[in-house]
Formats: sequence, C-alpha cells, structure tokens
Amino acid sequence: MAALDRVKVLVLGDSGVGKSSLVHLLCQNQVLGNPSWTVGCSVDVRIHDYKEGTPEEKTYYIELWDVGGSVGSATSVKSTRAVFYNLLNGIILVHDLTNKKSSQNLYRWSLEALNRDVAPTGVLVTNGDYDREQFADNQIPLLVIGTKLDQIPETKRNEVLTRTAFLAEDFNAEEINLDCTNPRYLAAGSSNAVKLSRFFDKVIEKRYFLRDGNQVCQFS
Repeated sequence: MAALDRVKVLVLGDSGVGKSSLVHLLCQNQVLGNPSWTVGCSVDVRIHDYKEGTPEEKTYYIELWDVGGSVGSATSVKSTRAVFYNLLNGIILVHDLTNKKSSQNLYRWSLEALNRDVAPTGVLVTNGDYDREQFADNQIPLLVIGTKLDQIPETKRNEVLTRTAFLAEDFNAEEINLDCTNPRYLAAGSSNAVKLSRFFDKVIEKRYFLRDGNQVCQFS
C-alpha cells in the first residue's frame, strides 16, 4: 500500500478547554477517560477521505498537533511553541463555551501561530473588539470549536452561542459546538461532521492543489 499524503493541523487554545479530549475523539472516535495536561505538543492522526463519495475521493492522513495551552506572552514561551508552528496547513481554535476569556484568547493564539503578533498590545481596537482585518488575507483554513456545550444552562445557551457565532465570523471560519464526552455530536451525517469534513477538505486543497479558474492542478 502506497504511503498516504498528509497535512498538518494545529489544535490551539487555552489550557483546560478540552483540546486533548477533542483530538482523542476526532482520531479514535472514543471519549478520553482521564485527560491530562499537555506539555509541549502531542500528535495524533486521523484518516480522512477527501471528497468522499465522489470520483476525486482520496485518503489522507490528518496530523492533529495538540499544542500545550500555557498562556503567556513571554518571549521564551512563544519561542518554545514556535517550533510547532512550522509548515502548518490548518488551525483548529478550541475554546470553552463556559469560559469567555478562553474565547477571547483565540485571537491571540491565532495571531501567534500565523506570526502576526509582533505587537500584541495593538491587537485590540478602540471599541474593545478585535480587528478582523488582521485575518482578511489569511490563507490558512481555520475552524472554531467550542467545548463543554453540555455545561451551559438552557436559559443561557442562546446568548452564549450568539456570541460565539460572531467569534467565528471574525475568523471567517465555520464553528462547531459540542461536548467531547458525547460522540454523537460528531456522528456521521450530522451537521458537525459535515463541517469537519469540509474543513479537512479545504486544508487538503490548500496544501496539495492550486486552483486556476475551473482547473484543479495537483502539485508534484
């Protein structure tokens, strides 16, 4: 069997938001029984069928790089993580739906990974919102995933999900909200599964294909 082509997707977000549980669910289709803190980076692999069910279907490896979420702006912390950011093909931004700060920190995580945080104090604009223009020309596919959906009271769920929808819009990304302890949120055929598959397809296209009008040419 020929070796499969692969793409590299970073999984970024604060400590405790559930990145390791999410990656385990995505790659093993199982709930992670005893999650622990990730030190440095942990890599797992998911097999993905690009354009599944079409004549162009092809199987790829999706490498999910779960980067430790220690928050810090010190140069030493960033330089340690920077080695994981090389040659990335996509980014999954993970936040805890019950923790608003973890949602706000996704801007900093994305800017750091895209090497655009040379002046992190300038990220905020005057009205307290983040400047979405910083992501306008971004060519790296992004996906926003909110965890711990089950922990939001029904009375507050609409308010929280409205807020996170604006967050995903800022990144020009689709969003998935789920509970990492319940695989049904990513069940085959569900809207979440479709969004995830569409994201991985986009990552693969950015890595291996060059679009020119209606032509799709694979790099050698």
